[in-house]
Amino acid sequence: MVHYSDLDKNDHAASASEIVRQVAVIDMGTTSIRMAVAEIHGDREVKTLETLQQAVNLGRDTFTGGVISKNTIEECVAVLSKYRQKLDELGITDPQQIRVVATSAVREARNRLAFVDRIFVATGIEILIADEAEVSRITYLGVHPFLNKEPPPGSAKTIVTEVGGGSTEVIVLRGTDVIHSQTHRLGSLRLRKKLEAYHAPMSKGREIMESHIRHTVSQMREDVVDRRVELIALGGDMRFAARELLPNWEINTAAALETSFLEEFTDHILSMSRDEIARKYHLSFPEAETVGPALLIYVLLARAFELDHVKVTNTNLRDGLLQELAATDVWIEELRNQIVRSAIDLGQRYDFDESHARHVADLSSSLFWQLRSEHQLDPAYEMLLHVAALLHEIGGYISHRSLHKHSMYLIRHSELFGLGQRQLLLVALIARYHRRASPQQQHDAYSNLPRSDRVAVAKLAAIVRIAIAMDDSRSQWIKQVDCKLVKDRLVLNIHNTEDISIEQIAVRQSASLFEEIYGKRVELRQARS
Repeated sequence: MVHYSDLDKNDHAASASEIVRQVAVIDMGTTSIRMAVAEIHGDREVKTLETLQQAVNLGRDTFTGGVISKNTIEECVAVLSKYRQKLDELGITDPQQIRVVATSAVREARNRLAFVDRIFVATGIEILIADEAEVSRITYLGVHPFLNKEPPPGSAKTIVTEVGGGSTEVIVLRGTDVIHSQTHRLGSLRLRKKLEAYHAPMSKGREIMESHIRHTVSQMREDVVDRRVELIALGGDMRFAARELLPNWEINTAAALETSFLEEFTDHILSMSRDEIARKYHLSFPEAETVGPALLIYVLLARAFELDHVKVTNTNLRDGLLQELAATDVWIEELRNQIVRSAIDLGQRYDFDESHARHVADLSSSLFWQLRSEHQLDPAYEMLLHVAALLHEIGGYISHRSLHKHSMYLIRHSELFGLGQRQLLLVALIARYHRRASPQQQHDAYSNLPRSDRVAVAKLAAIVRIAIAMDDSRSQWIKQVDCKLVKDRLVLNIHNTEDISIEQIAVRQSASLFEEIYGKRVELRQARS
């Protein structure tokens, strides 16, 4: 393991631990737009102050016609304008204080770019269209405090799932370690749209829904393998069921909902019309339309794993967004561990040299923190560099000829927990440029990036080349490196190593990209005692 000072790594954090920030997060779901306003204290404690919700049926448009209608767009503008006015009154005006995320209903719309542009022009609010990996990461961040409070047994598997209007998120954990995550195109509103497309009579509705649900649930069953698992259900529909069935439920704790009771309640809901549900339970019409199919998905999932009860928590996507804002610009350590673990699992699948890969990744991270005054990159890029360094040689599984290009291909077409499509592309490009040609304008994936990302890829690829050269003998001799900038040179001082001649030659041969990007020659020296 390469050692470097915690001060080097963390001195970008706020020096005052008692700072209190007001922030807001907005979740644009399939049936409603929800906002949470919170305080974040210097110790990363999140205290929710206020929540707002407004029904807007984005999913109905997308899952029926593939586009968001003009009327629905203007409904969203009206809701977000009111939210913006509320935030202005609270003094939450800095874009860094506000996070707005749209999920499958916007992501799958053909006019999604026109939609986010219209919102920005009308309200000044920028919307992040979260891909599936980003939603999984945010969901994990939201449920992580609960897992810390009530950790599952270390050897047991836990399925964390949330049924939305357009998709079902599934995260499988062993203890608190993520071992699998996936998003399935199975959602409560999507099921309703299928029924309408079939023009099926009400008596056949449940049979058709169960057929679609069982197909997806069988896939989940194959992914998990183990029969003995615990199911933790997120989402508003299950919270609604828990409140109805367990009137004394304290929402800050997990509710244990018996599967048999949940199934009886689901049968009751499915026997009612949308209007009856809305009137009896005081739900909006979009909520009344989707609650039955959502609960049916949870029931069939519990039955597939032969569970006598399901745990329900009060966690939602907004909790994860708030946790992400609370972490400021730093990847929180637990999330980092999960991402690294996912990368190592991928490397093992392609038979990589794990000891070399881990050592190069540690050296890369050490160089990143010591050279931050030179590269001036956001601390979050260190995680991308670390993952790219771990996976830079996996292309050798295909062929050692053009290994770097094969590595890029495999990374781009793999899933790494916690990394969205943009982040995965940057990791793939950093790995691609770990050797041979420098980044070139004619390289398609690279040239299509925004300039800021192109510059980041070049800077990080230059660093990873130096780290690889420092383990050219694959002996892991170099345990610690101290960087010193001397005019036009970067001097790398190595301690407690007798012979670094092989590494010195390798660094001279691999330093051209670093000199091209940073304008400094690189020297590897054996430090005096």
